[in-house]
Amino acid sequence: MELKLNKPICFFDLETTGVNVASDRIVEISILKVFPNGNKESHTWRVNPEMPIPAVVTAIHGITDEMVAGEPTFKVLAPKVYALIKDSDLGGFNSNRFDIPLLAEELLRAEIDLDLKKALSVDVQTIFHKKEKRTLEAAYKFYCDKSLENAHSASADTLATYEVLLSQLERYDDLENDVSSLAIFSSHRQFADFAGFIGFTKDGEEVFNFGKHKGVLVEDVLEKEPGYYGWIQNADFPLYTKKVLTRVKLRKLNNKL
Repeated sequence: MELKLNKPICFFDLETTGVNVASDRIVEISILKVFPNGNKESHTWRVNPEMPIPAVVTAIHGITDEMVAGEPTFKVLAPKVYALIKDSDLGGFNSNRFDIPLLAEELLRAEIDLDLKKALSVDVQTIFHKKEKRTLEAAYKFYCDKSLENAHSASADTLATYEVLLSQLERYDDLENDVSSLAIFSSHRQFADFAGFIGFTKDGEEVFNFGKHKGVLVEDVLEKEPGYYGWIQNADFPLYTKKVLTRVKLRKLNNKL
């Protein structure tokens, strides 16, 4: 089976220094780009995170500080990553909640303004959990009847994710072989940012999803308490969250002109 595509889709996986989207960094990235004609292009890079990799994390993915010491930083690699994904939808395993938000942060740090919210995203883990509720290794065994060798290797996990999605399409008749439909099926609650700090009302207006202003329109808070914007900009929030807040603020100012 081939995936029906109207544009390329990039399946990708990250190995990182940890799970904090705002502060952790990429140590390995693998991208499998699948084109509408069925052609594939694959790239894997080790990345110098410019920070120590905790031993507990190395125990999971096997990548040590010594292994990435001579590798390029993400800022150096960012133009290559951008060139690969700029025209594509995105796919991954737990990508909506982790890989895409962290990649968005790294791109912003590298001063590349690519809004990943505009791409359709197919989260194979969500499809799997809605259907079977297990892990990637179990999914690979269940759907593909193969053992996942080199688990937690970005390259192995990326290829396995793509193969699992193809098997899911073959197994479930109600899954449409269309990236737009798959993105909707694999999505969670929609947020304005990736980290979930800013949500939407039923009318599509941004609201804060945390703290003392939870459930209050962002525009109203910024107008009545302008210092709240500065507090968020100077606090340890993800860069993308700050970007969304700035966008709302500028939109409000433009509407007054």
